Amino acid sequence: MSNDLWRKTKILNIEIDNISSSQLLQQTRNGGVVLTPNVDHLMKLQKDWDFYQLYTSADYIVCDSKIIYWASILLGDRIKEKISGSDFFPLFYKKYQYDREIKIFLLGGTETSVQQAKNNINHKVGRTMVVGAYSPPFGFEKEQAECQKIVDLINSTDATVLAIGVGAPKQEKWIFKHKDRLSKIKIFLAVGETINFEAGATKRAPKWMSQAGLEWLYRLVLEPKRLWKRYLLESIPFFILILLQKINLYRYKQEANLMKIQNLDLLPVSNLKINQNKTKSN
Repeated sequence: MSNDLWRKTKILNIEIDNISSSQLLQQTRNGGVVLTPNVDHLMKLQKDWDFYQLYTSADYIVCDSKIIYWASILLGDRIKEKISGSDFFPLFYKKYQYDREIKIFLLGGTETSVQQAKNNINHKVGRTMVVGAYSPPFGFEKEQAECQKIVDLINSTDATVLAIGVGAPKQEKWIFKHKDRLSKIKIFLAVGETINFEAGATKRAPKWMSQAGLEWLYRLVLEPKRLWKRYLLESIPFFILILLQKINLYRYKQEANLMKIQNLDLLPVSNLKINQNKTKSN
């Protein structure tokens, strides 16, 4: 699906749709895959070739980070709006609460939280909009039988929307690997922690912290053991890469080589060769 109604903003090696939440709400009714990159995603995209390839195949790529929003300003191409998955999803189900063709399947969370999220959303919209919910076991994406079970479970419902929140890049890879077998699903939303937010199992940062770009700090304080490495170590090179892009020195291939020299192993050697050949052919 090609979107020519709005321009795109280049942030490192991906193009983010420079679109408002109201435009996105209207467009997604027609179907498509919606991905919401944050800083963690962008750093993973520097080292995971498969993740990068599927990311560029998404129908909508929107900004899920105030830090990325500010980076766009620094780069001189301001993104219209920060559209996080956890903000967009409730906007989506409220907009289409009376549209009987919009039926949602939730995949993610814990057994308790996914069912609670289902109940909460259906109560808010006043109908059975969420028609199915399932919490997959750890490592499910590697088990063919479990993935087939999930595909069959989704197909057994009338769901036209899949909201999957199992973390990146797992959720995005699962969508692209299995979406062609989900015959009734038209809209795919990669929503991260949103299912737990909807259940009330995980608290969201206060609005002022989100607007100030400090939601990462709030989550770090809540889950330091799980998130310290992501926020305090793995994301630091992002700011270096943005500065390099600002002075026109960032190249996906070149920065991958740079990071390998720094022992950050951002891209396998085989993929570097692929990217080099791609660059030469261009």
